[in-house]
Order: sequence, then structure tokens, then C-alpha cells
Amino acid sequence: MGSTLPLVAASALGRPEVWGSRLGILYAVNTAGAILGALVGGFYLIADVGVAASFRLAASVNIVIGLAAILMSRWMPRGTPSREAAPTSTPSTPTPPDAAERQRHLVLWVFAASGLMSLALEVTWFRMLVTILRPTAYAFTIMLATVLAGIAGGSALVTPLLRRPIRWLIVLAGLQLAIALAAVLSFNTMARADDIQHLAVSLLASLRLDGYLIPIVTATVAAMLPTTLLLGAAFPIGLKLWTGGVSREAASRRVGVFYSLNVFGAIVGSLAAGFWLLPVLGMRSSLIAVSAIALVSSVALAVSCWRSSPNTAGFLTLVGPVAFVMAALNTVEPFAVALGGLARAERVIWRDEGVQTTVAVHERRASPRVMRIMYLDGMHQANDSGATAFVHHRIGALPMLLHPKPERALVVGLGGGATAGALARYPGVQVDVVELSNEVIRGSNFFTHINFHLLQRPNVRVRVDDGRNHLLVTNERYDVVTADIILPRHAGAGSLYSAEYFQLVRRALRPGGLAVQWIGSEGATEYKLIMRTFMSVFPQTTLWGDGTLMVGSLEPLTLSRAEFETRRQQPGFRDVFDWDFETMRRLYLAGPRELASYVGPGPILTDDRPVIEYFLSLPQNDPPPELAGLVGRPEDVFRP
Repeated sequence: MGSTLPLVAASALGRPEVWGSRLGILYAVNTAGAILGALVGGFYLIADVGVAASFRLAASVNIVIGLAAILMSRWMPRGTPSREAAPTSTPSTPTPPDAAERQRHLVLWVFAASGLMSLALEVTWFRMLVTILRPTAYAFTIMLATVLAGIAGGSALVTPLLRRPIRWLIVLAGLQLAIALAAVLSFNTMARADDIQHLAVSLLASLRLDGYLIPIVTATVAAMLPTTLLLGAAFPIGLKLWTGGVSREAASRRVGVFYSLNVFGAIVGSLAAGFWLLPVLGMRSSLIAVSAIALVSSVALAVSCWRSSPNTAGFLTLVGPVAFVMAALNTVEPFAVALGGLARAERVIWRDEGVQTTVAVHERRASPRVMRIMYLDGMHQANDSGATAFVHHRIGALPMLLHPKPERALVVGLGGGATAGALARYPGVQVDVVELSNEVIRGSNFFTHINFHLLQRPNVRVRVDDGRNHLLVTNERYDVVTADIILPRHAGAGSLYSAEYFQLVRRALRPGGLAVQWIGSEGATEYKLIMRTFMSVFPQTTLWGDGTLMVGSLEPLTLSRAEFETRRQQPGFRDVFDWDFETMRRLYLAGPRELASYVGPGPILTDDRPVIEYFLSLPQNDPPPELAGLVGRPEDVFRP
């Protein structure tokens, strides 16, 4: 794909004097196509036709383009002069350069740095925006589309001007300063997104966009669009300066060099921001540091123009840094903006911005005690209230009470540690906990009073890894596999709700093993989707509690009164949950036959079609699941 831009440029440059505008048009059109691809893929293709079919469609489009190029090459044989070619010139006649060779090489390195800055900004923006928006697939789609829209729009706006005899080098220096200021103040504009949202509501409503999308669009546009418009405007100017004054053949080669260095800088920027800047400096300082790259570029370009434009160059060199410092000092703290009113009611006692996520632990006065809360990227993850702790403890305890002799267990996801902590209290069990984020592990130390000092227990082993990846490569076999509460609509959650994931869980179970899955949802359709998918792998599924816990097994589940009461006498057994046999009967809700009748035939969640993440494709205003009529026969499970 990277090789196509210089090839297209070589075939479409035309007369030397229109090279700059032609390249700008090519870049704008290419980026506009990327916007369409992002929106169509994110909003329609993956949910409606699936990942594999989307790949095939994209491949088909490329085949059509390739065939069209072959036909056009036969229709317009090599050597046919362009209709725009002047009678007295050839396609290889260069035009006078807009900058000296030394200045042009400076432009080249400025755009290598610009690529670094652009992707580092994008990573920082994404981390910032998910603190105020739910981290869904739609949020990431809109963020990407906004970045691309700014780049395409900026390129399209400046391209018609490129034929004019303007001192483009000093213009580029001014643009770089504007980029630095717009970027460093992007958190501030995000903080004003509510004001922008009121103006956008009527427009978006007229376009029949879902109300869920309005805050995402407004916050994303407010934060990203001003900077990306300027970045888009700068790119064709840089191309014009770098390719001016050379032959057509050399110009196409220069396009390739220019684009390659820009993309190489982008690779470095994405890695540096994600793995170094954000964990070391945090969001606010990372934004200032990355924005400063554009400031340095502006000063360097201005200094190179000192002789030809002394007044403007002097202004940019002297005033630009002062303006940037003032803007940087007034840059808001994004996490404070994300939590909004909560910051006034809660006290931050710990925060860590890491590679994977930003974790914060707050305290809130909740009579008669102080409640402790964990936030992941601004989203509530856990708290130590009695009700929430009970829900998590039940997820861990239920399979341990149902299994006749659990010895090894796996918990996917840690959160505050309450789920794994309850499970680890069972006498004689060895527990593996797989958590993706080191920061979450450190944050769980603030919840030792509800996770029973999980990390200090000798029978617990914590791995920093992706839960699905662990199941894919591990040779361990478990009696119980469960997971902390993972919200199904968050981006990436589909890989922990798909049939393929549950098949990995099934493979990791020992004979007689149990899989426990929390089944929270926001509508009946979503609820049945999750249940139907789970049952496609575990046909012997039972439903427990308030209908949020499924227990899957490969054989029919039974619980003997005599055996259960004998186990209750073991030292430490009642530390898990002091439930007697009758309590277990009351927790039972329904069995395989009732559940199969309830969900009926229909689609399931797969890696190819993770519609749980693309929830706008599900029925809107879907009523909650109606479980009142879902009553099973306890005698199917409970024995004397």
C-alpha cells in the first residue's frame, strides 16, 4: 500500500508548475477515502458482514483498481504526452525551486518529525478521550475518522493556493507554530466540548445519528480537528517545497522519500507515546512535550528564512516560544476534566498512567463510611461498597461451592481483586489470575479489605498477560475458569464473549470442570446473544442468582446434599460463603432445557462478527431481559 503513492504521483504529476497542487489533491483524495473506509468499516461492515467478508471486500476493491490501472495503461500507452503539457516543455522540465536545497532538506526532516508528532498526538488524544467517553469501537472509529477528516480537509483547503507565488517556506513555519499552539490547547478545547455539543445536537439529530454518538463526535472534534486541519494543510506545502525544482522523474522519487520518512516518524511516535511518554510523563506533560516538536520545527524553518523574510521570521522565532509557554502553562489536566463533578465529591488517593491504561483510586464520603473507588481510564471499575463486593465475591465463590473438589482455578481480569480473592479463600485451591495491566495490579492493593490480601496469598499467582492469549498457549488445566466483570460493549470485550473464547475456556477445563460467566447486558437481545453463545459451547448451562451468572459444564451439573454438608465442615470452607444447601437451592434459577427454550435459535457471537462491541447494530431501546417466567426444576441439579 505504501508503494502506491509514489507510483500514482509519477503517473499524475502533469506539468511541473502543477506538481504541488496535484500532489495535494492526491493526498486529500486518498485521505478522504480512508475516512470513508473507517466509517463504513466501523459502523457497518464488521457488524453486518463480518471481519473476513470485510477483508474480502477490501481485496476485491484493490483487484478492481489494479484491473482498471492495467486497462488505462493500455488505453493511454506510455509516452503519450499529457493534455496539459505545454508545447515548449517536456514532462521532465523542472520549475524553479521554492527553497534552496539546504532548506528543502530541512523541510524533509521537519516532516519526519511531523509524522512522529502526529501519531504521538493521536495516541495521547485517544488516551485522553477514553477518560471521558466509553472506550467503545465506535469511539475509536470516530476518533480515527476525525483525525483523517482534518488531514483531508486541510489538504483540500490549501491545495488550490499552491500555484500562487507565495513564500511557502515562511508560511510553513507559521503553520508549524499554529500546530504547536492548537495541539497544546487541545485538552482545553475538549473541556469546552459541552458548549460545542449544544450547537451540534440539532445538526446531528437532523442526520439521524444516535444520541450516544453526539458527545463522542463533539468531544473528538473539539480536541482533534483544529490541529489535524493544520497538519493536513502543512503536508502538501511540504511536498511542494521538497519536490520543487527537480525533474518529473526525480519528483516521484522524492515523493516516496518524503512519505516514507513521514510514516517512519509516525511509527516512532506511536511507540514512543504508548510505551514511554504516557507511562513516564502522563497525559498532560506528554501533550506539551509532543506539541513542542512543532514549535522547534517552526523556529528552525523561521531561522532558515531570516534573510528573505526577516520581520516574519523574527516574529515567529521570538514570539512563538513565548506564546507556546503561556499556552502550556494553561493546559488543563485531562483526568480532572474527565471526572468533572466527581472531583469535587471525591479525593484522589492514587493514580498511575501506564502503558495499558490510566488507573485511579478515589475516596468518597458515603455515610456511614468512606467508599473507595477504582477508575480505569475514567470509567468505574470497582468499589468497596457492600453490595458491589457481594456481587464480585459471589462470582468467585459460586463455582467453588458447586465443584466437588476444586484444586486449580483461573480468573481472567483482576479489577479490585474481590472476585479472585473470594475464590482464593477456598481451602486447598491454587489460583492463577491473568490481568492485562500492571497498573490495575498495583491499584488492587488499595482494596485488600475486600480481596482478602489476594496478592500476598501463597496460593495465588498473578500473570500480566491477555486472558485469551493465556488460554491459547497454556498447558495448565483448571477445575474452575471464571472472570472478573468485563463490560461487553467496551472495545476489545468481544474477544472475551465470542464462541471461540468459550471454546478456549472449555479446552482449559479438567474433566468435571466448571466455567462461570457473568452476563450483564443492556437489553434482552444482547442478553440472549451472550447466553446463546455460551450455551453453544457449554450445552449443560445453568443460571444462578439474579440471572447474571451462568455456570457451564460438559456433563449435567449435580449437587448432593450429603456431600455438600460434609464439605461445609472442612476448616476454611465457610470462609468463602457460609451458604447451606437450601441457600444454594434458592440461588438456582434455571437449567439447560429452560435456557434453550428461552434464548431460542438465532445468531451467536464470534470473532468474525463481534456484534456485542458494535451494539448500534442491535435493536435500539431494547427492553431489559424478562426472567420472571424463567423457572427451572431444582431436582434436576440437587440430590439428597
